Amino acid sequence: MDILQEALTMLERHPLCDHCLGRQFALLSHGVENDARGNAIKTVLLLETHAALLSKNEEAVKILKTLAINGFSEASRELLRRTKKRVRVTLTQKTCFLCENKLGSIERFAQKAVDILAPYEYRNFLVGIELPKTVEEREDEFKAECGVTHGENMRNEFGRLIGKKIAEANRKPVEFLKPDVVVLINPYTDVARLQVNPLFIAGRYRKLVRGIPQSKWFCSTCRGKGCKKCNGTGKMYPESVEEIIAKTFLDATRGLKSSFHASGREDIDARMLGTGRPFVLEITKPQKRFLDLQRVEKATNEFGKGKIHISNLRFADKDVVRRLKKGENTQKEYRVLIEFENVITDKNIRLIKKLENTLIAQKTPNRVLHRRADMTREKYIYDVNIKKLSPKKAEMKIRCQGGLYVKELVTGDEGRTTPSISEILKNKAKPMKLDVLRVIMED
Repeated sequence: MDILQEALTMLERHPLCDHCLGRQFALLSHGVENDARGNAIKTVLLLETHAALLSKNEEAVKILKTLAINGFSEASRELLRRTKKRVRVTLTQKTCFLCENKLGSIERFAQKAVDILAPYEYRNFLVGIELPKTVEEREDEFKAECGVTHGENMRNEFGRLIGKKIAEANRKPVEFLKPDVVVLINPYTDVARLQVNPLFIAGRYRKLVRGIPQSKWFCSTCRGKGCKKCNGTGKMYPESVEEIIAKTFLDATRGLKSSFHASGREDIDARMLGTGRPFVLEITKPQKRFLDLQRVEKATNEFGKGKIHISNLRFADKDVVRRLKKGENTQKEYRVLIEFENVITDKNIRLIKKLENTLIAQKTPNRVLHRRADMTREKYIYDVNIKKLSPKKAEMKIRCQGGLYVKELVTGDEGRTTPSISEILKNKAKPMKLDVLRVIMED
């Protein structure tokens, strides 16, 4: 392999800057940047050509002109002047065939990136390069034409060089797997934009009152636009667990918006007690990431006082959201106050106790058929404790597989849940109050 001959052939065909010539041999050495590599190759070619010129080699002048014009070599131009050989094309009239001299503007691109990063807090970053399709196709054709086997992709060189400059300016490391921010630069349109990756914060929440939905519930009439039915709010309920929690986090992070992820959900008229339900709050495009979680937790609990209480806050990532969703079927404990149509007996209580270690088949309840697929789900009951409170009332505590519709376990939902308490006792039963006591899931 004759590197100098290969390089000369490339220069004879196309004008190439130091970066683009050196990049074609990028894999042949380490610790050397492509511009230094390309400059070294041109320098050695010049030395050999000068030696050939002194030996009266007629090809030497032709090679010198190639280096002067297509190699942008001022030293070659000077040597041609001394030998009184004219070069009609000035260096400023030529641009690099591959990068169009854009690799000479790395400092400017890096400064543009530093400027748009300035308002944001981040631990690490990544540079993404957007190249026009024509530029990439041209480089691919060049590599095929010249038989390049040890070259580097132009996109990689742009990203690496700009990334190094940003790291030097901001003293932040480059992160390839999970960067906080990604700077996207198109050197050919001179446009830089920022992709701010979400901030994830995990914790647990308790809902202390009834009548609040877990997430924002848009008006069924206007779909969030605002109408008479919803008094122009666009919502069926004035507030939700999600909105109460998100308020202080959005203020603290200066984020654009939030998404609320939780391990299942409780009904609007049910409380969430005990240690709370695991959740992850996802903040979109946060400007501030370095939060004092204890302070934000305190502010959130003050804002939601008497309604919502959060605890166990910690920083998380998207993997935690995935695990949270997979854990929706984890075990849960409920307490439900039941009212019966007819008087209940101790024998009735013992019959309900037999629901322990039973598999319950539930068709999608009538009350949620408008938003969930009509299918049969099987859920397991692990433990049942029930006590009679009055002739027609009882309190039941139940530990079951997540996703069991406890209200329908009581009523039977017109035969869509079987077995049910109403079916077992042949005594119409209805749930009066429902509380989630525990979500059994490791944080």
